[in-house]
Amino acid sequence: MVQTTEHCHIVRNDEILSNEPIIKGTRTPVRAIVEMWRIGVSPEEIPQRLPHLGLSQVFDALSYYLDHQAEINEYIEQNRIPDELIDPRVQNL
Repeated sequence: MVQTTEHCHIVRNDEILSNEPIIKGTRTPVRAIVEMWRIGVSPEEIPQRLPHLGLSQVFDALSYYLDHQAEINEYIEQNRIPDELIDPRVQNL
């Protein structure tokens, strides 16, 4: 079941990513946008890397994050790949 949020582009769907906040009409979690932003990708660049998203969706995801930081940070941590599982050759690229 799709649940709306106070953000027009952000929904929850209990059939997608265990009800994690996603961009409406996609399977893209808010955390994916936040993680790109945190590594220095500007909001304007994110739709170039994720062309199925529009700039208003990106800004709404960041706004949602700023309103729900603890929740999204928890999703980021839960989905983090442990350092010991990352190939060291990839880390040095």
